[in-house]
Amino acid sequence: MATENGAPKTFLLNDLIGLKAIAGGRRIGKLAELVATETEPFPEVTHLLITRRFGHSSLMVPWAKVGEIGNRSVILEIEAPEPYEGEPEEGQVCLKDHLLDKKVLDCDDDEVEVVYDIKLSLRGGRLYATDVDCSRVAFLRRIGLRGLAAFVRGLAARLRDDTIPWTYVQRLPKDMGSFSGAVKLNVLKAKLPEIHPVDLADILEELDHNERMAVFSQLETEQASDTLEEVEPRVQRALISSLPVERAAELIDEMTPAQAADTLAALPERDVDGILALTDPEDREKIRRLIRHHDDKITDFATALFVAFPPEATIARVLSEYREVSKESDLGMYIYVVDGGRRLLGVIDLREVLESAPEDRLSDLMSTNVVTLHPADTVKDAAKLFARYSFRALPIVDDAGMIVGVIPYRDIVNLEHRMV
Repeated sequence: MATENGAPKTFLLNDLIGLKAIAGGRRIGKLAELVATETEPFPEVTHLLITRRFGHSSLMVPWAKVGEIGNRSVILEIEAPEPYEGEPEEGQVCLKDHLLDKKVLDCDDDEVEVVYDIKLSLRGGRLYATDVDCSRVAFLRRIGLRGLAAFVRGLAARLRDDTIPWTYVQRLPKDMGSFSGAVKLNVLKAKLPEIHPVDLADILEELDHNERMAVFSQLETEQASDTLEEVEPRVQRALISSLPVERAAELIDEMTPAQAADTLAALPERDVDGILALTDPEDREKIRRLIRHHDDKITDFATALFVAFPPEATIARVLSEYREVSKESDLGMYIYVVDGGRRLLGVIDLREVLESAPEDRLSDLMSTNVVTLHPADTVKDAAKLFARYSFRALPIVDDAGMIVGVIPYRDIVNLEHRMV
C-alpha cells in the first residue's frame, strides 16, 4: 500500500474495526482486531485478527498478507483461510481490546483521560500505532455517531489537539492477558480535556476511597451530580456517606426526580430521609414513590414478542420473512440472533440489515457484546442501563444464556413519567 503524495498514509482504529475481510474475491469475515508488538519508537502492527461466521475459527493474518485497506473492506492475499486459524498470543498487544476505552494517567497519577481512538501510520509498507486520541470528536466516533463527529470537527477547527504521541506512553505489561489497567504517560499532561461523567464514573470506581473523594471534591456541582448518577451503587453509598448532608442534598437537587430516585435507592432509608428533608419539597414525594417502585422485577414489564433469527440466516431470508415475523412485535428495531435452544448469540440493528448484502449471514454481522438484563433485575436496574447506553430495548437473559423477554425503553420512561 503506497503513501499519499509521499506522506505517510494514516488510519483511525475505529474506522478499520468491522471492515469486511475479502480473500479471493469473496468475503471471509470481518476485521475484529489489530495485533501489534512493542517496537521503538512505535508499536508495529504484525497481524489482523479476522472473525468469521458462527462455528468457524478466527484467523490471524500476517500484515505481509494484507493487499489493500479501503473504506469498506480489507483485501487479504491468502489462498485459503485454514493455515491462518488462530488467536493472539500472550505478549501481543491487541489495540482495540487492550487500549480502547482505557484510562490515561500522567506520571503522578494526577490527571485522567480515556483513549477513544488510536491513530495509525503506514510507513515503508509497515503499519505503526503513533498516537492515542482522547478528543470529544473521537468519543463521538467511538459510540457510533460518526456523522455528528465529522460535523463537530468541521465546526471546531480551532479545537485543541487531544491526541497524545505514543512516545509519551509507557511500555505496556509484557504479560498482557486481559489487560484492564490504565494507559500511563511518561510526562505530565499539562491540561487534559474535561472528562465526561460516564468516563469519570468508571475511573472513580477503580480508585480507593481517599483518592475518589479527592477527585470528587474538586468537581463543580453540576458535574459532580451527573457523575454521582453514573457510578455503581457501592460507590454511590461511599461517596454520599462521606459528604456533608447539605452537599448531598445540593447534588440531589440538580437531578430529575427519576435520577434522584436511582441514586438514593442505593442508600439506607435513614440516610435518604435526612437528604430529602433538605431538598425541594415539590420533588420530595415524587422521589419517594419512584424509590418504592424501583424494586419491581423487570420481568413484570417484559414482552416475549420480539424478532429473532438463527445465526445462519442470510440477509435475503431476514428481509423476506421480516414482515411476517414482526407482525406481532413492536420491537422491530433490533433482531436477536438465537440458536435452536433460544440461547442469545448476538444482536443486530435493523438499519445494518438494510445496508448489508443479501448473501451476508447474521453470524457475520451481529454484535456479540450484548448488554443484557437478568430476570432478577429491577426497574431501577433497567433504567440505569438505558441511561448509560441509550439503547431502545434491552434483552432479558437467564443464567443459562436463554433470552426470556425484551424490555422496551419507552415502557421504562412511561412508567417513570406516570410515577412523577
